[in-house]
Amino acid sequence: MNLIWDPGSPKVWDAFHREHCGALQQSWGYGAALARLGVRVHRALVEFEGRPVGLAQFICRRIPAYLSLSSCTRGPVWAPALDAEARRALYRRLRAELPAPRLRVTLFSPDRTAAELVPVEVAGLRRVMTGYSTVMLDLTQPPEALRAAFDGKWRNRLVKAETEKKLQVHVNSNVPKCRELLEREGRQRESRNFHGLPTDFVTHWIDVAASPAAAFVIARADFEGKTVAAMLFLLHGSVATYHIGWADDTGRDLNAHNLLLWRASLLLRERGVAAIDLGGVNTHSLPGISRFKLGTGGAVRTLAGTYC
Repeated sequence: MNLIWDPGSPKVWDAFHREHCGALQQSWGYGAALARLGVRVHRALVEFEGRPVGLAQFICRRIPAYLSLSSCTRGPVWAPALDAEARRALYRRLRAELPAPRLRVTLFSPDRTAAELVPVEVAGLRRVMTGYSTVMLDLTQPPEALRAAFDGKWRNRLVKAETEKKLQVHVNSNVPKCRELLEREGRQRESRNFHGLPTDFVTHWIDVAASPAAAFVIARADFEGKTVAAMLFLLHGSVATYHIGWADDTGRDLNAHNLLLWRASLLLRERGVAAIDLGGVNTHSLPGISRFKLGTGGAVRTLAGTYC
């Protein structure tokens, strides 16, 4: 196996990432956008007999006591043909050869459930965190099957929003409207004391992409000439990841997000996107949005955990 650290071109990386439905955090654009924010990023492309069989992107930062933390979130991405023993050896090599300060903690959070993760693969690693849960919406199924999977109450809210003739929906890659949403998100975070990726991350994500249409889709709902709700999806390979949502009181009363997700799903499906990653679910700290995601009937994926 050959490890190529920090390859200069995204071409091979992007092709492999798309083929194997890699998560947002393992996309080339994710690392490129964070690098523009001053974050240290290292990438490893794994090749066997001249062909890529894996990739791993590490986000690195300093922590107290002169240590550094290097995190491979929802990765590495492996070719299915790569057996567990080979993966185990590669985990050890990635940890040992990572070009970061020697005093470091290296974390791997495989994008696989406990049932999918072969124990020998992570033998020698210690699980230090429980697994992240997300909802995956399969867009390869026919629209009627997608809609039939919605929870009854979720579907009723969708129908209610569809019957409101004054509610106008737009789904596109409009950069000015995206900026408006980011401004609203900034104010929302301040009012709710909520933290996440900097809103500037999205600006850089768009800048490093081939075009706005290749970077994102924004779905927004207007009522009586005023935007009342919006949802932002980041595009990477064959997957779209839900990133930001906002609604005012009118948008919530009109169930605008149900209609926005439905219309966005149809457009993304037409564009060849295979799945929407709806993001984390936590019924304890975020019960409302978690119920919304679960109500889509998507598959809940709880990952095996984080290993050190």
